[in-house]
Amino acid sequence: MVHPTIETSASSATSSFMPSSSTEYVDGSSQEIVREQIGVARTILTQAVELLDKHLMSDEQLTVHSKYLPGSTIGKHLRHARDHYTLLLDCIQSAPPRVLSYDTRIRNTPMETSREGARTALLETIKRLEEVVPTAKFEEEITLHAITPHMHSFQTTIGRELWFASLHCVHHWSMVRVISGELGIQLAEDFGFAPSTLVYQGESKQ
Repeated sequence: MVHPTIETSASSATSSFMPSSSTEYVDGSSQEIVREQIGVARTILTQAVELLDKHLMSDEQLTVHSKYLPGSTIGKHLRHARDHYTLLLDCIQSAPPRVLSYDTRIRNTPMETSREGARTALLETIKRLEEVVPTAKFEEEITLHAITPHMHSFQTTIGRELWFASLHCVHHWSMVRVISGELGIQLAEDFGFAPSTLVYQGESKQ
């Protein structure tokens, strides 16, 4: 089975996140923007696949509880971050009017305890992103239900929520990085850093 791979140097990550100068805006959206956002999501999720393939040696490492982040495990962060993409994809494929809620939880899945289960789920998510997102209109409005802790409803767009899902994923990868450090695992220097940070670092080096 062929798994998607990415280079893990800061310079290559920067180029993956850098916007294209040829972007053309058509009716508030464009195929280039869609392609770029799918690329960002793919890069971030593939980092987790490489974590599983190259750095974790046992399923047990997915369930080790962090000393510094109470209640946190690598498996829980992988599952939770992936869930945001899954919930958004389900929303895109639902009948209008479309409603999205990130407060829906899919707990105790194989992702949390099995490296193979996590790898399968992540690769399936990448495949769904590449198949479903190009069919969506990024500027289409959807309703977001959020517990803040009060129940609130907001109007947002599919494009904005895909961006948020990727940023949210990076946030959880930063915590995965902390737990990995506790386990003596050294990750690539770009793992868990926001795209804006990597772009800034790349521009500074240039």
